[in-house]
Amino acid sequence: MASIFQENLSPEDIRDIKEILVTQGYLTEEEFEQAREESEEQGVPLFSYLSEQGLINRDIFGQAVGEFFKLPYINLNYNPPSSDYTAKIPQEVAQKYRVIFCREESDKVLVTTDVPVRKNRKKIKKALSKYFDQEITVCYSLPEEVTDALRSYRAPLPERLKEILNKEDPEASEILEEILEEAYEQKVSDVHFEPPEEGGAGVRVRFRKDGVMNEVAEIPDTLYPRVVNRIKVNAHIRIDTHQKMQDGAFRYSCGSEEIDVRLSIAPTLGGEKVCMRLLAQYIEELTFAGLGLTENQEKILNQAARKPFGMILVAGPTGSGKTTTLYAVMKLLNTSLVNITTIEDPVEYHIKGINQIQVNESKDITFAKGLRSIVRQDPDIILVGEIRDQETNQIAVNAALTGHLLLSTFHANDAATGVPRLIDMGAEPFLLASTLEVIIAQRLVRTLCSNCRHSIDVSLDEIRRSYPEAVNYFNQDPVRLYQGKGCESCGFTGYRGRSALFEMIQITPEMRRLIIKSPSKEEILELARAENTEFMYDNGIGKAQRGETTLEEVHRVVLVS
Repeated sequence: MASIFQENLSPEDIRDIKEILVTQGYLTEEEFEQAREESEEQGVPLFSYLSEQGLINRDIFGQAVGEFFKLPYINLNYNPPSSDYTAKIPQEVAQKYRVIFCREESDKVLVTTDVPVRKNRKKIKKALSKYFDQEITVCYSLPEEVTDALRSYRAPLPERLKEILNKEDPEASEILEEILEEAYEQKVSDVHFEPPEEGGAGVRVRFRKDGVMNEVAEIPDTLYPRVVNRIKVNAHIRIDTHQKMQDGAFRYSCGSEEIDVRLSIAPTLGGEKVCMRLLAQYIEELTFAGLGLTENQEKILNQAARKPFGMILVAGPTGSGKTTTLYAVMKLLNTSLVNITTIEDPVEYHIKGINQIQVNESKDITFAKGLRSIVRQDPDIILVGEIRDQETNQIAVNAALTGHLLLSTFHANDAATGVPRLIDMGAEPFLLASTLEVIIAQRLVRTLCSNCRHSIDVSLDEIRRSYPEAVNYFNQDPVRLYQGKGCESCGFTGYRGRSALFEMIQITPEMRRLIIKSPSKEEILELARAENTEFMYDNGIGKAQRGETTLEEVHRVVLVS
């Protein structure tokens, strides 16, 4: 049986999942069928929809499967086995039967698998009887968690690369494959190959994970040109060009998942630097539930998105998750009753039922020209990847004014800067006031690892010394905060995954009257404060208080207004 967390479930998968959930009394048949129909209509995975509606979560599903097969359920995220524990079962046995060692007692050994059928359980017990004298108790864990645990059998990346490099004729494709597989397994967003300046050491390989760069390996500079050529061949770009910028893309298969890789090559003093962006499904959750919105923020965004026309704008630097937020809005609105068209540079995620256009200046497809054409394509909803010039700005405002819901991004440090910036780019204040619905600004912070997170008590004096801007948010001494100890589950960083900090300036009647007067950023801020807007820093402090992140992380990414 496939996992309910997969994007595409076969009719047999849906039948099995339905039988488990209904038989165990977690959902009625009517609730399940309604959820299935509505998830298909909205174009979201079944589990994501069930989760958003509060009908089920990961643990409930795991428990339901365990009960169905009469097995105990173990959440490996909360009880991750150490590499020493995992090694108690030989690698070939663990991988063949997808079994993980959990705990050993005087009279029994607990192991867990994501293949709970009776046939596999019998094979597991027979195979493990060679290694344990006690009774074998088989439990159930979710497939994603078993896969994570099985990775502990792999040698570290530097050791695997060393094995390849020690061969008589190392293959560039093998080196690249090991690096991409490691990036996929670590849920990395970007891979960097950085050649040294003349006389330097080997080529550094660095991963950006949860927004932070880490060096993970080194490639001999003698082999690096072959690796670059392999990348260029994959991306169908010129291998004989070394002194020009080149962009490309290719698709890479990792297990059952296809990863889209977008790459940029730039000539540096040391040679060609390569940056690869991995656009795998794990990078972002394209639902409101996965964005990290507060209840009030979700309400504001929902209200704006449900209007038939107007503008929703998202501000922030590159890599702050702006496009993901707008994709989540599109997926919410994506039904057979509307025509949604986008113009993007690049198209990062392909969404079924949406018409997506890629900017291509060599073929005269720019944001402005693409947007002019889209308006003539009878759209209901338009996404413009970025408003970056006067022409695009003016067309976007006019499109929103003439009955379209327009979504777009632009570069600004905060939401209050948005209005003056758009007016500076040529938008008429009275037209902007008529079309704007909400301006969002956001940043991404690392979230604490749920496995090793623990509470700490911090004195107000200590907060005052380290984070003076935060001290007024707390009224008790000491303050209860949280941090991560570091464990195998999070790579000993204390953090696992990211969440967004948001601020949303809703365009109220008072704000519309102010926009008509071409206000400054300070005037926008003053009114937004008077209207009780929650700013990014406020949002970050709230997440630190709830144990989702740390004060240190909030201060790393947010400038206090």
